[in-house]
Amino acid sequence: MNSEQGDLLDVRKKKLEDLISSGDTPYKSSFLRTHSISQIIEKHKDIEPGTHTGDEAVIAGRLMAIRRHGKASFAEVVDTTGRVQLYLAIDVLGEDPYEKFLSFDIGDLVGVGGEVFKTKRGELSIAVKEFDLLSKSLRPLPEKWHGLKDIEARYRQRYLDLIMNPAVVEAFKIKTQTIKSIRAFLDDRGFMEVETPMLQPIPGGAAARPFITFHNALDTDLYLRIAPELYLKRLIVGGLEKVYELNKSFRNEGISVKHNPEFLMLEVYQAYADYNDMMELTEQLITGAVKEMVGVTKIDYQGETIDFKTPWTRITMLDAIKKYAGVELSFDMSLDDLKKMAGDLKVEIEPRFGKGGVICEIFEKKVEHLLMQPTFVLDYPSEMSPLARRCPDNPDLTERFELMVAGRELANAFSELTDPIDQRKRLEEQLKTGRKEETHEIDESFLHAMEYGMPPTGGLGIGIDRLVMLLTDSPSIRDVILFPQLRPQKD
Repeated sequence: MNSEQGDLLDVRKKKLEDLISSGDTPYKSSFLRTHSISQIIEKHKDIEPGTHTGDEAVIAGRLMAIRRHGKASFAEVVDTTGRVQLYLAIDVLGEDPYEKFLSFDIGDLVGVGGEVFKTKRGELSIAVKEFDLLSKSLRPLPEKWHGLKDIEARYRQRYLDLIMNPAVVEAFKIKTQTIKSIRAFLDDRGFMEVETPMLQPIPGGAAARPFITFHNALDTDLYLRIAPELYLKRLIVGGLEKVYELNKSFRNEGISVKHNPEFLMLEVYQAYADYNDMMELTEQLITGAVKEMVGVTKIDYQGETIDFKTPWTRITMLDAIKKYAGVELSFDMSLDDLKKMAGDLKVEIEPRFGKGGVICEIFEKKVEHLLMQPTFVLDYPSEMSPLARRCPDNPDLTERFELMVAGRELANAFSELTDPIDQRKRLEEQLKTGRKEETHEIDESFLHAMEYGMPPTGGLGIGIDRLVMLLTDSPSIRDVILFPQLRPQKD
């Protein structure tokens, strides 16, 4: 805090002391409103300038501006729904109340009541007849918040970001509405929303580094879930044929514009379905959400127009590499030849990779960022997809797709592997070839459940934060997470 801020804080603390000394209560316990600001605006938006409605309204919000003009002054108040002008007249309020209101500070929370009218200049306003200070703001609001170069300061003080930037409020409203839309879509189609453990004895369902903790009463390590998949499949075994979970998952990995250690996912599982059914479901769900949020299928994202009109492009991974990277790959090629081709493309390959790993790495480095329009990339190598059913005509590939939009993955889905013997072999192979920090012991409880018989199943995961990034034209995932993870702030 600089000295100027400290001085302003001292001034406001003195005002607080004076209020208390005068018998006022600067922090009220409640306040009864009759309207939100948006309700007033909606009801009276079409009245003519200079009109007095005769309608009385009582609102509450944060004081954002005061403009003194002698015996009549103006102020602005915001609540979570909008902003409205206040008109204050000394001959209506009386001299002492009038001066008291003008002594309030920007940032104070106030309640006001009066008649709704529109000024001759066309500004919808409330002619204040009564008011009350509801909560005294001790810290002054920032004056240059919109030009703030330290973007992390906006994330660290998200409450200020919400106060100062209406676009941020709107983005999080869109996120909430998107989640409601998704829930309604799945509920209407007979899916059951369920909950699975966040604390798991074995992290599973994805290759990722977990967060670890210790449970004192059970005397055992537990892990924050990296995915809910293996528990949701247990429910499919148990006869819950259509389930979904909007879940927080956690991965102890890097932070980027696309990644936050804590993120919101949708996972959906449907018995007697495959990845073709999941493609149709994905198209309907996402297109429905886009239409509900923006009214049409087209959005502008970071200067690119993206059209969610269905059907979306479908292309296999191998064909996508041929089309966009200009090379033809095949599992008939030797591993050395595939690695040489990767080297020619300047794609670094980890020594642990087999043929499937090399092919996936070439796709991720040379193709993925080029797929701007919604595109289903099909048939991923089985080496990189241990939970997915193999393609019947090529065991090197699986019935798996990823949905690419704006050059990044938005959804991932499989025809789920239901053979417990093959599943064990695939997980054992993953233990041998995967990164040590990302592979985990085999979940025997999950395999035990599979051995009772799991019906043919389609599974789908959608990154909700990434979807909301598209809908709000946000360049970073941190823009759509209220409190993203940041490095500890040093004094």
